[in-house]
Amino acid sequence: MYYYKKRLGSHGFTLIEIMVVLVILGILAGLIVPRIIGRPDEARRMKAKIQIQSLETALQLYKLDTGNYPSTEQGLQALVEAPATGELARSWREGGYLEKGQVPKDPWGNEYIYLSPGTRDDFDIVSYGADGIAGGDGKNEDINNWDLE
Repeated sequence: MYYYKKRLGSHGFTLIEIMVVLVILGILAGLIVPRIIGRPDEARRMKAKIQIQSLETALQLYKLDTGNYPSTEQGLQALVEAPATGELARSWREGGYLEKGQVPKDPWGNEYIYLSPGTRDDFDIVSYGADGIAGGDGKNEDINNWDLE
């Protein structure tokens, strides 16, 4: 006959231990989830800022390769397709300058506004916020590349 020996210190969790862990997780979820769920507009604004910074980096790489920024007419699309109009890119990078091969839309589904030369610098990139209209306050406030840190 074969008997199993129970090793000392090797036992499973009791129902009480599992219940305590579930209560702790419930308390944590109750404190954290409302803070995250209550801030979707702030998360969208942060995403737009990150996307604008990414577009700025891609534009700087474009300028390093071609000698200038894309014109307003060529737009941000010049970062994913070699421009066919305006001043043509001398040494445009095969595959483009954006990882996913497409220009992202802002978090509200609108196109970013691109001007080159810009009103503030060599180029301007703007998201009009939640309402998609220039100006506004709160979640509708514009996000501009010249305002980013």
